[in-house]
Amino acid sequence: MTKAISRELSSKVVLIGAGPIGIEVASGLKRAGVDYLQLEKGPPASTIYSWPRHARFFSSPERVAIAGIPFSSPDQEQPTREDYLAYLRGVVEILGLEILSYYRVTGISGEKGSFVVQAESLKDTLSIRCEEIILAIGDMGEVNRLGIPGEDLPHVSHILEDPHLYFGSRLLIVGGRNSALEAALRCFRSGVRVSLSYRRREFDRERVNSRLHLELSILTGKGIIPFYPETVPSKITEEGVELAGSGGDGKIFIPSDFVLLATGYHADLSLFKDLGIPMDGEGVPLYSKETMECAVEGVFLAGTAVSGARQRYKDFIGTSHHHAARIVKALSGMDVPVGTIASRCYSFSTGDIEAD
Repeated sequence: MTKAISRELSSKVVLIGAGPIGIEVASGLKRAGVDYLQLEKGPPASTIYSWPRHARFFSSPERVAIAGIPFSSPDQEQPTREDYLAYLRGVVEILGLEILSYYRVTGISGEKGSFVVQAESLKDTLSIRCEEIILAIGDMGEVNRLGIPGEDLPHVSHILEDPHLYFGSRLLIVGGRNSALEAALRCFRSGVRVSLSYRRREFDRERVNSRLHLELSILTGKGIIPFYPETVPSKITEEGVELAGSGGDGKIFIPSDFVLLATGYHADLSLFKDLGIPMDGEGVPLYSKETMECAVEGVFLAGTAVSGARQRYKDFIGTSHHHAARIVKALSGMDVPVGTIASRCYSFSTGDIEAD
């Protein structure tokens, strides 16, 4: 169906993405008086909105606070999805930020000073002329699909919505990282008959939250949660899942009412391709760490978008606040507050995460 309404707009800067760091960049641009338009393909923080209900961050409140506005979780522990979405809504309202929600960017053309951004919603299309572009699109734009028969059956999901959906049923979870283990633990505690398939022999201590690693190692070690190591799904049917050895040999069938493929995400790099942004051997975009401008002049990267196609991510909300400050400084010459309030602000790097 052709959309009847098409609008042409213009702005100095188009900011694509309204996750936490995208909102933090917007707060800095507004404080610095930079003319900008911000687009988000869904509601603000749409990736976090897609998380399971009541899922908790692994980061503490001060690490995920933005724009110099304090964030206090109700119990002083790691915030839940609901806590953080409420906080972000408050930041947007306090600072009077305007976000064009539910506008998916479909293409970008041009060069610095004369870019054209095309976007569409359910009701209209936009053509926006701008001088610079900021990509704050995150690194979880697409789920990692397995490409096996039955992956699109109605009882198969890539995202945990709520454990209650599976109460009293048999659920096979595929994966062995944080999202898979957290889903397994929450569903087990909700009266679900959970089993786990993982392509590796055991859970990786260095890449899994220590609490989840301990609890799932005990539950699987005692056979309370059946565990099928070194297996990968080869076919899904209405009755269950066929698992093959990760080396391709041997097959077993696991009867299941539901299947959760917690196989992770990857970045949607279509806009990177539109702009011709060069990547290194790991698929990480080339950019200046001083200004966050990438190798394509006039295009800036913010937040976890700097990870590009890299699968072992090194960038998180808590390590990306300086992106906002550097971009705003490059575009306006002004310094703006980022992260939490000064009294709780402390330097934090990926090295600290790896040391945990």
